Amino acid sequence: MAFYECYSSSKIERENQARVEKFLEDYRDRRPTRYTYADIKKITNQFQEILGEGAYGIVYKGTLSNEIHVAVKILNDSEGNGEEFINEVAAMGKIHHVNVVRLVGFCADGVRRALVFEYLPNQSLDKLIFPSSFKDNITLTWKKLHDIAMGIAKGLEYLHQGCDQQILHFDIKPQNILLDHNLNPKISDFGLAKLCSKEKSVVTMTEARGTMGYIAPEVLSSNFGKASHKSDVYSFGMMLLEMVGGRKNFDAKADTSQMNFPEWIHQRLNQGEELKIRIEEDDDVIIVRKLAVIGLWCIQWNATDRPSIKIVTQMLEGDVSNLTVPSPFTTRNTTHVGPSTQELTVISELE
Repeated sequence: MAFYECYSSSKIERENQARVEKFLEDYRDRRPTRYTYADIKKITNQFQEILGEGAYGIVYKGTLSNEIHVAVKILNDSEGNGEEFINEVAAMGKIHHVNVVRLVGFCADGVRRALVFEYLPNQSLDKLIFPSSFKDNITLTWKKLHDIAMGIAKGLEYLHQGCDQQILHFDIKPQNILLDHNLNPKISDFGLAKLCSKEKSVVTMTEARGTMGYIAPEVLSSNFGKASHKSDVYSFGMMLLEMVGGRKNFDAKADTSQMNFPEWIHQRLNQGEELKIRIEEDDDVIIVRKLAVIGLWCIQWNATDRPSIKIVTQMLEGDVSNLTVPSPFTTRNTTHVGPSTQELTVISELE
């Protein structure tokens, strides 16, 4: 029995490695660069400086031979079937956009797999929008927050419409938005992404994917509809409202009767009241209202009621006087509605 289990495990591991190698063989003529594991150790100076740690691995700071800094993610899913690795390489290898993180290279050395990205010095958006995570005394003005929202929307629009295949991210959240030296945003972490034809309006999901608090209802359960590019719009809207409030939208431990932040925003705007949140200049009131209203449209419960990301970009570029508050406002706290989260494959916010 022990011999059989050992043989079976070894066979599965060989099949998974063969699956990854076949993908890389088909991918060989395209960039980025393929590195050996020895190269990765040299680039990271023996994994000396950790930048962060998530559900799929640890990210280290590295340096290429020409003194260009990079971020190297060592995947801890080496015993899996390689899906997360293939997803990232397949998706990001097709992408060339100012608002999407660039994949510099990768490593697939036996069961050891790694991804090499461009290095972004200001790390992720959550470090700047949540007060408890403020770093290096960087404060974002409302104009800068608007510019960041615009950049993220343009990056998503490119993923949905600008590539040969439609790329659905399925994990848009502040932790996956990285900022360069000028605080320009770049979408990262494509481990949960799905590639599909532009002609397909919906995609089939075998399990929920994403992070609780940002997952669209239809991704949580097919009872609420089919997953599509509108699912990314929902996640973008939840993130936009967190940018407005400088706080998490939902507390999973809170009483279900407690009013959540999106509902509070809608109630205030529907009653004609201004959102007096961190107002310092006259134009701040206009920007806060614009971001809040767009966020509310993006998180409508029914996907058909949400705008496409292209329309969202136009709304961000347009005049706030042309925006109306969605009414009726159909959304619910997805952390408490639908199937038990214990039955779903989802990621916690910390990951």
